[in-house]
Amino acid sequence: MKAKVKFVCQHCGYESARWLGKCSECNSWNSFVEEKTVTEKSQKYTFEAGKVSKVSAITDVEGKDADRYDTGINELNKVLGGGLVIGSLVLIGGEPGIGKSTLVLQMCNELSKKYGSVLYISGEESIAQIKMRATRLKAVSKDIFLVSETNIKVIEKHIYETKPKVVIIDSIQTIFNEDIPSAPGSVSQVRENATKLMYISKGSGVSIFLVGHVTKDGNIAGPRVLEHLVDTVLYFEGDKNHNFRILRSYKNRFGPANEIAVFEMAEGGLKEVENPSALFLAERTADASGSVIISAMEGTRPFLVEIQALVSPSYFGMPQRRASGLDYNRFTLLSAVLEKRGGFNLANQDIFVNVAGGVSVDEPAADLGVVVAIASSIRDIPTDAKTVCFGEVGLGGEIRAVSQVTERIKEAARLGFTKCIVPQSNMNGLVIKEKIQVQGARYIRDVLNTIF
Repeated sequence: MKAKVKFVCQHCGYESARWLGKCSECNSWNSFVEEKTVTEKSQKYTFEAGKVSKVSAITDVEGKDADRYDTGINELNKVLGGGLVIGSLVLIGGEPGIGKSTLVLQMCNELSKKYGSVLYISGEESIAQIKMRATRLKAVSKDIFLVSETNIKVIEKHIYETKPKVVIIDSIQTIFNEDIPSAPGSVSQVRENATKLMYISKGSGVSIFLVGHVTKDGNIAGPRVLEHLVDTVLYFEGDKNHNFRILRSYKNRFGPANEIAVFEMAEGGLKEVENPSALFLAERTADASGSVIISAMEGTRPFLVEIQALVSPSYFGMPQRRASGLDYNRFTLLSAVLEKRGGFNLANQDIFVNVAGGVSVDEPAADLGVVVAIASSIRDIPTDAKTVCFGEVGLGGEIRAVSQVTERIKEAARLGFTKCIVPQSNMNGLVIKEKIQVQGARYIRDVLNTIF
């Protein structure tokens, strides 16, 4: 049978009849790879073979909460929305060595003790290597079954013969279908194999974890359709030079998205951090200028982080602006607002801003903390060690309202802070029973006068 040649973008899956230097869909360069496809009738997948689908009115459908497995790891349960949904397809990504395989192996150990057999399919390691890591993590259970395989047809056979409760695919980029004439990890292979595994999970009720590689840009490798197919997308964040890791939920059909779990990498594997705020603030110097505490929200969880700023005279024609853990464009905008509305001269000053601990904060509520930290550094006056502030800063220097104020204040009070500065518009109807002083502010000048 004659094969047809096409060129496929490895970033977004866009197909072209000829090679292109730049993808017209996602604007990525040098991403097209030649692939061959056999022109034959594609395989049809159905959830339940032999059954005809039925149309039902939404009012006639019985709603019920999804049945879930308790993974035995509380932080992972929170990110998944309360546990692992039976029959769900989960994609977990992250940089090499960040802890993906460690976490899923620890999860397999807990699940096998409670619910029965778990099948770990590895396309990168031998079963002896997996056993060595499991021994180090003390995650050895008689109900964990191992196999080193990359052929999707053989994998499907193993799943139906073993009948496990949970399946781990490590990793999806190593799996191949011999009917598709392209290399493992290509767009065609990833898309078809992920689709096949989705139908297996939905049809048999097996929960499947897909471990995914990341590109040099930090995104999960493969086409975007891979993230659309799965029910949940989890991503490991964090610097390998730090001990803790952040697992973030970017998509979740069965719970809130953007939820995070915090783990600490130890000799025996990943350990849960139940109080991340205390971890992030453990090494703070109370009497140092350019430091302020903010209350940030990640999903439904509030936690406190320290924002640090260093302002020093510039000895070059172009002053430097550097930000770590914050959006650079937002940081430069706030510097301009502080100079215009706060009365500071920053034109000849180098400004460096950092979120301590290696975490990233991307919500507008961190704006006020950035402004206060820069002002504290340029005046060389420390802020009150027991004060927390948060709020969005507008171009006019006004402080705008943010969401979930009550949860942020409660977290600050729980950790012993005595004062909290919030946007004035958030004070309307605000009732706080904790022993903490809450003060509203309309403009950044009000905040600076209060703090200094």
